[in-house]
Amino acid sequence: MKLESDIILKVSDLAKSVTLENHILDLLSDINLAVSAGETLAIVGASGSGKTTLLSLLAGLDLPSSGRIELMGNTLHNMDEEARSAVRAKHVGFIFQQFLLVNSLTALENVMLPAELANLPNAEQRAKELLAQVDLADRVNHFPSQMSGGEQQRVAIARAFITQPEILFADEPTGNLDSKTGLHITELLFDLNKQNGTTLILVTHDEKLANRCHRKVIVDSGRIVEDTLTERANNSATDAVTAIDENVKRTVNE
Repeated sequence: MKLESDIILKVSDLAKSVTLENHILDLLSDINLAVSAGETLAIVGASGSGKTTLLSLLAGLDLPSSGRIELMGNTLHNMDEEARSAVRAKHVGFIFQQFLLVNSLTALENVMLPAELANLPNAEQRAKELLAQVDLADRVNHFPSQMSGGEQQRVAIARAFITQPEILFADEPTGNLDSKTGLHITELLFDLNKQNGTTLILVTHDEKLANRCHRKVIVDSGRIVEDTLTERANNSATDAVTAIDENVKRTVNE
């Protein structure tokens, strides 16, 4: 059971539709979801199922046709783009499949950019520390064209964490990478997520990546058809209970 005080993202009766050639096309219907602070959530589904549309709505990149979206106490569904942009700048980080780095900026400058836009102090030092954490300390002055796809995605991950967001949205973060590089990126993403205590919501086709999350939502034909804890979450819960039992036994025996 989720405590209301722990919930940082809540969606109620969400729907999204578009009009194409005088026909209404329903992209999402009857979406209800609550996400707690520090939770890791994977949104999975076939191509065209609506998962990326859902991510865009959750992150405030688009508005729903109906329903409510509350992020960090902000009602995104009735905010204009300027207000939603301010919420994103303050609370949200993004990682995209296409990297979306600025080609004319170095790795260091790309990572610093969100912090500078938010007028955060010590942007350069923080950026260097993050680049070191993703094993790119020797590439700070390289441009995107001088880096591999995996290196560019590592820069994108460092950039996403520079503002220390409460919630991070990732859209197919390993989609453009080979399996070995994708595995490395996955490890970095979850390591940084754990270190920063960030809530992580990601869209993926990668079953291994999805199972690294504690919770998995399956979207089909614009609806959530399954919302379950993964084996990782069940194992974590078992480990926690075991640790409590051991502590109790030690206390009794002392």
